[in-house]
Amino acid sequence: MAIEVLETVVLKRDLPEFGLQEGDVGAVVELYDGGGIEVEFVMGSGHTQALVTLVADDVRPFGPDDLLTARTVNAA
Repeated sequence: MAIEVLETVVLKRDLPEFGLQEGDVGAVVELYDGGGIEVEFVMGSGHTQALVTLVADDVRPFGPDDLLTARTVNAA
């Protein structure tokens, strides 16, 4: 199953340099030749927490059995 632009995905590993944790939910905003995937992670305020270029193995599609949760991100 190929990931597509605007698909909701779940992060499969921590990215502490961006304040992201495994399980955080983002949206695919761009697909690059060679397999790169640009994913945007957004705060409840609507501000972007991180815009990160990842590879397909770093994320998985958000599924019908996934539960949305909320957590507070500490300001750097």
